[in-house]
Amino acid sequence: MRHAQPLKRDYDFLYTMPARSGAIGTEGGTLMPCTTILVGKDATYDGSTLMARNDDSGAGKFTVKKYVLITPEQQPRHYESVTSHIQLELPDNPMSYTCCPNVEPGTGYKSEAGINSANVAMSATETITSNPRVLGADPLVPGGLGEEDFITVILPYIKSARDGVLYTGRLLEKYGTYEMSGIGYSDADEIWYLETIGGHHWMARRVPDNAYAVIPNQLGIDYFDFEDAAGEQKNCLCSAGLEDFVKNNHLDLSMDPGDAFDPRAAFGSHADSDHTYNTPRAWWMERYFNPNTFVWDGPDADFRPDSDDIPWSLVPEKKITVEDIKYVLAGHYQGTPYDPYMHHGDKSMAGAFRTIGINRTAFLGVLQMKHNGTSVEWLSFAANEFNALIPFYQHITATPAYVGDTTMDVNTNSFYWTSRLIAAMADAVDRETASIIERYQNRTMNEAHAILDACDPKIAAAADEETRVKLCMEANQKLADMAEAASQEALSQVLYTLSNNMKNAFSRSDA
Repeated sequence: MRHAQPLKRDYDFLYTMPARSGAIGTEGGTLMPCTTILVGKDATYDGSTLMARNDDSGAGKFTVKKYVLITPEQQPRHYESVTSHIQLELPDNPMSYTCCPNVEPGTGYKSEAGINSANVAMSATETITSNPRVLGADPLVPGGLGEEDFITVILPYIKSARDGVLYTGRLLEKYGTYEMSGIGYSDADEIWYLETIGGHHWMARRVPDNAYAVIPNQLGIDYFDFEDAAGEQKNCLCSAGLEDFVKNNHLDLSMDPGDAFDPRAAFGSHADSDHTYNTPRAWWMERYFNPNTFVWDGPDADFRPDSDDIPWSLVPEKKITVEDIKYVLAGHYQGTPYDPYMHHGDKSMAGAFRTIGINRTAFLGVLQMKHNGTSVEWLSFAANEFNALIPFYQHITATPAYVGDTTMDVNTNSFYWTSRLIAAMADAVDRETASIIERYQNRTMNEAHAILDACDPKIAAAADEETRVKLCMEANQKLADMAEAASQEALSQVLYTLSNNMKNAFSRSDA
């Protein structure tokens, strides 16, 4: 690490205490594998846009996170990153925004996802893959921008999803990036998804309003229209000179000059590891949302877990809910031979693929953007199979202590640590605790919807911003209190069950 002690800068509020040798949750390296789903407004149950991502730590790492609001006064004007040491002078007109930064000092800000006061959301980043032809033609930039930086240097300054793409594009072309990334932007009308290409180039697609898109740690966009990007820019945007970059470096792999350009083939990876780590996740999510559109199983399947041509986006067979998002991002290939939690039948393929819901998920953020001023970020921590998803309104002056005051010390006063404890213990006795976790998740989701349904009309009808903020703050505290009570109850029940399964248990009582 560059800094052994907490960073002494004007944004130390992101951190809580010094790093300690051997501390639980120490984050190392920059790789942050994740899974993303984006849902257009006409494909959701209530007409909102939904953008969600599992923020997963690298292998063997468990990143401690908290949920905070950054005010204009707290936003740095001079920015320096830990990872690449890039230094930027930031504009003097930031908006407030929520985010989920790292708790441990010296590990980079990695604020990951949030919503600003202009009702624009951003999720950064989905680590993606490329190939030597791309990275040889436009090498990555060690001193450039990356996951640590994007939320902090972009979200406070953008007024729409499209604006976010263009703002990011200008920074990438000027400073470059040290890693391949996918970044999502949403407002109440549109969702855009940007993928970096080499050190400086990029492309972005608008998610169709009636469709969803899935991205599992690999370059995913499978169609791009250079004519639109150079003209109307209705659905496609890209870096200056990207089409020439493709031609000059022989990146287009189409056999027929008349074929549509396939950016996944040109810019993406083609490794055997994709078929165990990446493509199975896309296969399982689309199998869930479109079970009858294609054949997903058997020798005559249209798409299999190792297919390289699984669509980037599809129109779902039914409208998508927040509960659907939570289910697929907790996915472990339920209903298939690949489920690591399988308790019967042929288990020879169980655990063959990297699950979507994985032990090292730091948090899940579901950004639900609405027109009426009631946008929320649904938030959960630790492994999604065992945690609860809780919404929080965005017109606020601070976040509740249960999600905002997390430290590196393991304790049950924190939603992060309580969720982590529940997950680790319930996993050890998953069959015995399945009903406990199901009741916990149903209770919190039911009560969350009840609170939102009661508060949404009041917040939407608020006469002024002061009243709206007061209502949102009260609702958020009610949601946090509900989450804390339900989580403590679930933790007690899981602990009791696990205690009864200790190896030194004996059936005869001392009585």
